Amino acid sequence: MENVLTLIAGTAPLGHSAVAAARNALVSGRARVGDAIWLAAGRACDIPFERTPPFEAAADVRDALEGQPFDIVAQPVAGRRKKLLVADMESTIIDNEMIDELAAELGLQDRIADLTARTMRGELDFAESLIERVRVLKGLDVAVLEKLRGNIRVNPGAVELVATMRAHGAYCALVSGGFTVYSAYVRELVGFDHDQANQLEIVDGKMTGRVVKPILDRQAKQACLLRLAKDLAISVGSAIAVGDGANDMAMVLAAGLGVAYHGKPILAETAAMRVDHGDLTALLYAQGYKEDEFVGVPG
Repeated sequence: MENVLTLIAGTAPLGHSAVAAARNALVSGRARVGDAIWLAAGRACDIPFERTPPFEAAADVRDALEGQPFDIVAQPVAGRRKKLLVADMESTIIDNEMIDELAAELGLQDRIADLTARTMRGELDFAESLIERVRVLKGLDVAVLEKLRGNIRVNPGAVELVATMRAHGAYCALVSGGFTVYSAYVRELVGFDHDQANQLEIVDGKMTGRVVKPILDRQAKQACLLRLAKDLAISVGSAIAVGDGANDMAMVLAAGLGVAYHGKPILAETAAMRVDHGDLTALLYAQGYKEDEFVGVPG
């Protein structure tokens, strides 16, 4: 069949009753439906279908399973397994907003965190907001930047996502509106091939309160996706992009599969796939990987 709908467990196991409800919803929407294929027992299941557009199929199943902690994606089978991953860093690959943690060193976390949240919701221009937030960090010692690397918390499933895609020939890039001092560290920690982020200006071991231009914003993230696809000689449709906020929207909408990971409404409402309940291994299940194909599984 030409399309597939994938159900992915979040905070509760995925059972046969939920799969049956999803199949019934597809049939009610006039789809022709195939047999369910389990990618991981209790974790993820594929339902092949045709005759209904994927976005309609996903909406039908989402309505049928409303209130249940499952993530849903429907897409064509062709080209499902991607050759390029472009991922946002903060609140996506890691569970931190590092500029907020830097501000906390100066006792300004509440002020800066509010600006960060408003920016990620799309209420403020990213570049202008970043300039304003970095300005208050003037005079902070570079040793603080290095110390805060120890605070970084990698989100569940990030290592498996990158390791598995790389093991199957994909190129993995970390593209962040944050700072190179952290993106380079996370690249090595998680196993990405490439990282790109903003550079803080440092003079005599102190932050000047300025960002080295040009600033990497939403357009620059999209440009990075397009450049990497061109360099790899693949179509943009062969890429998967994931982020959580407004600054990720351009690259998420440009990719073959764009994912909002526990995203702000402005992104979650427009992305082809939204992960509201599960971890980053949801992106592997969405590509049809079975659990026994995962690489980098802890323990």
